[in-house]
Amino acid sequence: MHIFFTGATGLIGKHLTPFLLHHHKVTVLSRNKTKAHVLLGHNIDVVTDVANIDFNNIDVVINLAGEPIVNKRWTQSQKKIIRDSRIKLTEQISDAITKCATPPATFISGSAIGYYGRQGDTPVDEQSSDVNDEFSHQLCKEWELAALKAQSDKTRVCLLRTGIVLSKNGGALSKMLPAFKFFLGGPIGDGKQGMSWIHIDDMTQLILFIIKHKEVFGPVNATAPAPVSNKVFSKSLATALSRPAALTMPSPVLKVLMGEMSDLLTTGQYVIPKKALAHNYRFHFTDIDSALRSLIK
Repeated sequence: MHIFFTGATGLIGKHLTPFLLHHHKVTVLSRNKTKAHVLLGHNIDVVTDVANIDFNNIDVVINLAGEPIVNKRWTQSQKKIIRDSRIKLTEQISDAITKCATPPATFISGSAIGYYGRQGDTPVDEQSSDVNDEFSHQLCKEWELAALKAQSDKTRVCLLRTGIVLSKNGGALSKMLPAFKFFLGGPIGDGKQGMSWIHIDDMTQLILFIIKHKEVFGPVNATAPAPVSNKVFSKSLATALSRPAALTMPSPVLKVLMGEMSDLLTTGQYVIPKKALAHNYRFHFTDIDSALRSLIK
C-alpha cells in the first residue's frame, strides 16, 4: 500500500515508520526534508506541502501532526497555534480526500483522551458522552470533526484518542525521569487523578491493527486496559528506578508554574480501550509495573 504520514518525525511516528516500511511505500509530510531522512531513513519519500499529494494514489492516511501541547504556557496565542497546527492541516487533508475519485480507504487521524475532559474517578470509554467542556475537549472535538469530513462509503475514518505514551525516548516519561532519579519524584496533588497510559509498542501495534482491520472505525481509545491513579503511577515509576516517591507536588504550585496547562497533570481520566478490546486487539503491556520495567533498564 501507499501510506501518507503526517507527524512521522514525532514520538509515535519514529517508532511506527520502520514497521510500515517493511511492507509499504511511505510518503511523509515534513517542513525539513533533511531532518525527516535523518530520523526516518532514506526509504521514505518526503513532501513539504499536502498540495503535492495526489490522494487518488494513496491507500492509507495517518495524520498525527501538531504543535506539542505541553511545550509552552497556554496563552491565547499559544492555544491558537496548538489548535491551528492540528485542525487546519486535518481540514486540508479531508478536503483533498473528498475531491478524489478513488480516495484513500483509511484515514487514521490523531486525537487525545483530553476529548473527555476531566472525569474524576468515573471510567470512560468511546461511548461516553458526558464530557467536560474545557480546552482539551474543545480542541479534540474540533480536530475530530475536521477528520470526519472525509468519511464516506469509500473512506473509513478512525480517530485515535491517545493517552500518555510511555517510551524510552521522548514523551512524558522522559520529562518525569530526572526528578525521580534525583529523589524528587512523587505524586501530584492528592494523586487520585487518573493516568491513562499506553506503552509505545502497543501504540504502534494498535495503529497497524487498525490499518489491517477494516471493520474498525470512529473513535478508538489508544490506552492500556488498566489506567492507574497518579499516586500508583508515581509509586510504580519509583520502584522501577529503585527510588522513593515521598515528595508531593502541591497543585497550587503547579498552577503558578504552568498556568491552565497544569490541569493536564492535576486532573485526569480513567479511560478504557473498549473498542480495541471488542475487536480482539491483544495488548502486550496491560499493567503499569511491567510497562515501566520494560522501559527502564
